[in-house]
Amino acid sequence: MPYITIPKQFREPSRVIKSQLFLRPKRLAIFEACLIGLVAGLAGVLLKSGVGWLGSWRVATSTLIPAWILLPSVGLCGGLLTGFLVERFAPETAGSGIPHVKAALGGVNLSLDLRVAVAKLMTTILAVGSGLTLGRQGPTVQIGASLAGWIGHLMPTSPDYRRQLIACGAAAGLAAGFNAPIAGVLFVVEELLHDVSGLTLGTAIIASFIGAVVSQLLGGDSLSLNLRAYQTSFDAQEIPFYILLGVLAGWLGALFTKGIMASLQFNRRSLKLALPVRMALAGLICGSVIAFLPATFRDNTGLREFMLTGEASGITSLIAFIAHFFLTIISAASGAPGGLFSPALVMGSALGHMVGIVQADSLGVGLPVTYALAGMGAFFCAVSRAPITAVVIVFEITADFKLVLPLMICSVVAYLVAEKVDSGSFYDRLLEFNGIQLTKAKAASNTLSDLHADDVMQRRVETLSSLLTFDEVMQAFSRSHHRGFPVVEDGKLVGIVSQTDLANASDRNLSGNSLLKEFMTVQPIAVKASDTLSEVLYRLNNYNISRLPVVEGRRLVGIITRSDIIRVESDRLSGETTQGPHPEPSYVVYQTRAPQVGNGRLLVPLSNPQTAPALLRLAAAIARDRNYELECLQIILVPRNSSPSESAVRTTKSRRLLQQAERIIRNWNLPVHTQIRVAHDVPNAILETIKERHIDLILMGWQGEFSTKGRIFGDVVDTVIRQAGCEVILVKWSEKLLATRKKNEFSATFSGRKYASIEWELNPEKVDGADNPALASSSDLSATPESEFAPNLDIPAPELGLHTLMGLHRWLVPIRGSYKQAAALRLLPALVAASAVPEIKLCQVHQPSVAEPDRGELKQAAEFIQRRVSCSIIATSVCAKSVSDALIDLAQNDQCDAIVLGASREGLLKQVIHGNIPEAVARGCDCTVILVRSAS
Repeated sequence: MPYITIPKQFREPSRVIKSQLFLRPKRLAIFEACLIGLVAGLAGVLLKSGVGWLGSWRVATSTLIPAWILLPSVGLCGGLLTGFLVERFAPETAGSGIPHVKAALGGVNLSLDLRVAVAKLMTTILAVGSGLTLGRQGPTVQIGASLAGWIGHLMPTSPDYRRQLIACGAAAGLAAGFNAPIAGVLFVVEELLHDVSGLTLGTAIIASFIGAVVSQLLGGDSLSLNLRAYQTSFDAQEIPFYILLGVLAGWLGALFTKGIMASLQFNRRSLKLALPVRMALAGLICGSVIAFLPATFRDNTGLREFMLTGEASGITSLIAFIAHFFLTIISAASGAPGGLFSPALVMGSALGHMVGIVQADSLGVGLPVTYALAGMGAFFCAVSRAPITAVVIVFEITADFKLVLPLMICSVVAYLVAEKVDSGSFYDRLLEFNGIQLTKAKAASNTLSDLHADDVMQRRVETLSSLLTFDEVMQAFSRSHHRGFPVVEDGKLVGIVSQTDLANASDRNLSGNSLLKEFMTVQPIAVKASDTLSEVLYRLNNYNISRLPVVEGRRLVGIITRSDIIRVESDRLSGETTQGPHPEPSYVVYQTRAPQVGNGRLLVPLSNPQTAPALLRLAAAIARDRNYELECLQIILVPRNSSPSESAVRTTKSRRLLQQAERIIRNWNLPVHTQIRVAHDVPNAILETIKERHIDLILMGWQGEFSTKGRIFGDVVDTVIRQAGCEVILVKWSEKLLATRKKNEFSATFSGRKYASIEWELNPEKVDGADNPALASSSDLSATPESEFAPNLDIPAPELGLHTLMGLHRWLVPIRGSYKQAAALRLLPALVAASAVPEIKLCQVHQPSVAEPDRGELKQAAEFIQRRVSCSIIATSVCAKSVSDALIDLAQNDQCDAIVLGASREGLLKQVIHGNIPEAVARGCDCTVILVRSAS
């Protein structure tokens, strides 16, 4: 079956919109809602003008040519042509189109695009303008939804969001059809979408408003009801008659919908005529019947106004009701494009007018006009089963507050009676007739909708700098199994580079010194940490990519791949869940926030007021070196029989400690966030903070004591090392610093050596700071604020403060393997920045049974550090049986103040029996020990 071909430029996503607006979801939603409202309003005006022109021509010509010849002939030809177009080009446009939209919103894969919108517009003009007793307001719902679906394809979105765009189009279409923006939104929520989320309502309201405004400005009043010259009234004595009107409307409305369903069954099982023939037959019948009725019946709008103004008699109203009742059933059962809203309003006004005449003859209190308007809402409600929409739509058309109570009484009664006679949605039964079954029950567990990107993403991401050269990027790809890397500048995601980009760069004959930013993919497609897996999977499929960066603002916080989603789905399907009791999530009772201007975030859990100042200043030095924000955390524990969110706790001491932390950090001109959490479990509270706040590095103090048998560093530290996805730094302060604040004195009191060493020294004078930006910046970093050197009156005497960092002069840094991958070396510039006269000793330990390692790597590491700090650096090669004993002896002999050890996650958690070097050094040495576990 051929279809209308849509030009390629209208089917492909707009590059400008995709690259710019797509990155701003809120702005894009508003823009799309405005665009949908505009095009739906224009389509509604075009439909009204087309139907009006063709209908006016038919009515006017019937005065020149005998009506019994013209009207049946126009109906026959119009129905035949309409049926041919529907069957040939767009079968989806048969009927009112509202069931089609409802199925699409319910997840059924049905077409809603520009082809459907254009075909629906043309066929509705032909069908309604030819005299079939149907309305144009219902088709505007499908036209608006189809235009919205087309716009959704132009601007790639997720299925969930595209569903909301279609709902916006439906709302805008109904609003344009009736000039009733509120009713458009309510109909979508009440009948089609059953969703009242903020985004759905917000975008639907905007689209409906604009659609109604466009229709009002260009097309005038929708129903052309001139009611200003006629008065409405309501009296309590009339309530029984309004109830009677509601009962009649509900019963007759249910019979009306059942009649349509019975006629559809009859056409399918008995007549078995082709679609064009059925529509032509319906047009012939409608034209013939209307030809023998008064001339008023040839124009539905004129007939409706004729009854609403009270000029019609009871017989006229009865004839109008009966004629429209049966002719609409015949027209709708033929499958002709057209809605039931307008005929329902005509029948409701006729029924209400008859009840109003009976009331006027009995009580003489009310006016038939009021009953006619109330009957419109009641019969509309009986057909659509949307009582709120029925009340609002008539109120918006008339703008008469006196009608609200009669409308509410009649509509509610009609709804209850119709449900009693024939329960269920008429549109759902139409879908079932076509073999479509909508399930309202939501699945118990929907992984793609329940989980978010930050639940699945990999937080340890290998990134490349945009300043790398082409040759360096090639080396990075050769060393890694990844097929692409995110590109960052100052922690911000600026692009992504893949093997395809490298191939394209090679084809362009770029030199090896070309920078990565010259050939990377800029403005990469990314997802937010709060996006659902459904959104993530849609973007992966839509752009045919295998990985997506996860961002918070512009800061890269992780990466997610197809394999991550498949793994989660597999775990859910296999029923794999973590066994054992889960502690209740922690609860934030106090927090402060600073501007998010850093490239990352450093978390400092505070518990000991004595060591907190030194820990904070060490964190500040690292944060300033890396341009990080600081996050200070205080945890208050409560018993497990108490809920953290319901427990009453005292936060005075915790807030005092955090306020002191803020004063210390602000002296360094760094942004600082603080929070107090109430929790059952300290490590889980820390891990929750790491996940929620997207922490890049955590700095923790450690006392060097066991807390649980079988643990290496204790419950809290072991859990953080094992599960935290960020970089972890542990600090064990020297016992001398904890015992006294006296100035360090350097004296060689230990002379016995158990090892042989070879060492050489690099003098800082050999490196020209003027020609070395890294050295110049490092020198600047070593300067601390003046307020830090002054006595801090808010810090009690026993506390460790700035003097602690300034007293750490001699630094011992063991290295193993490639110095470029050593996290401890990368951390050194920040650590020694606060030292008054720092000295760094790099050492490499090898066992006697192993061949002496190449000292070239050690020398390169020394030069690497020398370019970043301005101090004396000594490189030492040590031969010893025990690495930990050699480091302890070396630290004691040289009176080192601090040892910086780097280790992997597995290395830090290896049991003592297998030789945990970092743990053994930390316990056996009396100087300050800093353990660094990298994130990768």
